Amino acid sequence: MFERRSSPTILIVEDNDDDFEATERALRKNKNLSNPITRCRDGLDAWAYLRQEGKYAPPNDPPQPGLVLLDLNMPGLCGRKLLSRVKGDPVLCKLPVVVLTTSAANEDINGCYRAGANTYIPKPVSWTEFAASIDRLHEYWFQVALLPR
Repeated sequence: MFERRSSPTILIVEDNDDDFEATERALRKNKNLSNPITRCRDGLDAWAYLRQEGKYAPPNDPPQPGLVLLDLNMPGLCGRKLLSRVKGDPVLCKLPVVVLTTSAANEDINGCYRAGANTYIPKPVSWTEFAASIDRLHEYWFQVALLPR
């Protein structure tokens, strides 16, 4: 049914090394973080990870994440298309997907919510604001919200 879980995997789908490192550092800054963090560099890799296909097929099948942090602008399968695939899949559709991107364009925001995004967060410019956003995000999804299992 639903449960409050403190340490499911966080999947970060991000092609930019600097943005990934900043997100991971902001998450690790939280002393209560016990969640494993996994990274996929593009939408195709993330799709294979979530479907446990290719290099993620058994016996290498990783645990399903409790939360996906998704960048929009990536080469290959972009975040918008990955979001649509995830939310259109009968097994993956309940997976919480948080769009974490530099875009604050209304077209992107509205499109992501129409596609089923659970939350849309623009990446703040300053490190302090970014770290505070990530803290609140972690607190909400892993201490307040009930997650599907």
